Amino acid sequence: MTHASLLRPRRLVTYVALLLLTFAYLAPLLWMLSTSLKSDAEAVSSTPHWLPASPTLQGYTSVLSAEDAPVLRWFLNSLLAASLQALLVVATAAPAAYALARLELPGRKVLLAVVMSTLFLPPVTFLAPSFLLIGWLGWLDTLWAVAIPGAASAFGVFFLHQFFRSLPRELEEAAALDRASPLQVFWHVVLPLSKPALATLALLSFLTNWNDFLWPLYVLLSADRLTLPAGLSQMQSSYTIHYPAIMAGAVLASVPVLVLFLFAQRHVIEGVSRTGLKG
Repeated sequence: MTHASLLRPRRLVTYVALLLLTFAYLAPLLWMLSTSLKSDAEAVSSTPHWLPASPTLQGYTSVLSAEDAPVLRWFLNSLLAASLQALLVVATAAPAAYALARLELPGRKVLLAVVMSTLFLPPVTFLAPSFLLIGWLGWLDTLWAVAIPGAASAFGVFFLHQFFRSLPRELEEAAALDRASPLQVFWHVVLPLSKPALATLALLSFLTNWNDFLWPLYVLLSADRLTLPAGLSQMQSSYTIHYPAIMAGAVLASVPVLVLFLFAQRHVIEGVSRTGLKG
């Protein structure tokens, strides 16, 4: 048996395995979309069906027209908070990571170890201190409370630190020979070469804030100030759950994420491969 004939069954098995994995990842999204197009009776039927018998947009119309559930306002709140946090994470993590990766600072390895050690702490341990700090600043029930606390990202510092270390030093040394200051080297040489990593970090930070459920429930007190995940949880009562409406809201919540990933997937793949991180 030739080598080429041996590769064909292996390639076929690989393709089948990839198709099965793809379906496993897409199945929840497909079920969510299918449920959003069902009637209330069909959504709670004891015999589940992948395809709705009589597709209807009732779930979308009800979720968009509900007076006590301003979904479009929640959508805008989430978009503003997630975008602001993504910008702040990149703005704070990039200079910190560059200083720890390239500048000859005393004790920089210790500083990096301290920053990385915070990654091992459960996020819930910061809940009470962050709440007290936000209350002291007078930011309760504002979008600042949702966007600011996550701006200091230890993961962002570690992620960009790994990327900066992969850049060739010769480019920075050439700029230094031209009498460029460390800030000029960082701004004009390093940042333009780091677009994939910066885009990846911005996307990950956006997704983290966009999907956050617990923290907004603590700091956002008014119905019109809620973000989308926290707001959608308020649409179910103690006795009934309007599944098509909730799934319709979830579909609307997933649209920006999917659009962002489609536009940024090339940068994400390049950024992750250059940093050496694997999911």
